[in-house]
Amino acid sequence: MERLPLPEALVAQARSYAAGDATPAEPRDAATVVLLRPSASGRGSDVYLLRRQTSMAFAGGMCVFPGGGVDPRDFDDELVGRGLWAGPSPAEWAFRLDCDEPRAVALVCAAVRETFEESGVLLAGAGADSVVADTTGDDWEADRVALETREVSMTAFLERRSLVLRTDLLGAWSGWLTPVFEPRRYRTWFFVARLPEGQVTRDVSSESSSVMWVPALDAVEQVEREDILMLPPTWLTCLEVGQQADPDAVLAQARERRVEMFTPEVVADGDEFVLSTPPAYAALMAQR
Repeated sequence: MERLPLPEALVAQARSYAAGDATPAEPRDAATVVLLRPSASGRGSDVYLLRRQTSMAFAGGMCVFPGGGVDPRDFDDELVGRGLWAGPSPAEWAFRLDCDEPRAVALVCAAVRETFEESGVLLAGAGADSVVADTTGDDWEADRVALETREVSMTAFLERRSLVLRTDLLGAWSGWLTPVFEPRRYRTWFFVARLPEGQVTRDVSSESSSVMWVPALDAVEQVEREDILMLPPTWLTCLEVGQQADPDAVLAQARERRVEMFTPEVVADGDEFVLSTPPAYAALMAQR
């Protein structure tokens, strides 16, 4: 299987935009995190997936990684100024993510915040060399809900808890911009992170109907068998991550990367239509 065929409805929608009958929606910045743990088989990585509620306007019924849109308060300069930031500097993240520093800070903050909101996993610690060991208590759940409902900002949460954002636990992986014909569009930066020792994921997201840990390549095969649904960027990310020996290998590769935003286009593939993919994925897809 080299590519995921597109439903006819999406092909028709794309044709409408190509004919100039519709105006592309303005994309919203977003961050998503590929949460990893060593596979029980001893090779490769498990990935954490949420199956979105079928009622969701965007990607309903799809299996996705934790993530979501950037909140205006994610741009808070005080996050860095008050010493709540550990790891690569905003300037370093701006280079890795190929954006300006304020947006880089917002994206990293959104990545950590959304991961906590949607999985209960918190990439933060009391200092640059520590990480929270357990977030399952009622007090942590109250904080998670307060972040999710926007009652508190990430900066206020970290400050009250005397924590720092462990940005070094994240790696930059890729960037995908929703095709122009989609009514809801996101400019999404994909991050990778290893599940911190001692922490566990929890089924807490109100946007998901179920969650699961699954070996990355098993997830690819489940999509190919049509057991689960994924958007192409999620499927391709699972395929690519699945080539690495373990989460540490994924993070090591991430340290060498600089994100290049890619916008898929509809292209013909024999009698079917598919979304185009970055050239770097061609060899991987040819193996399927």
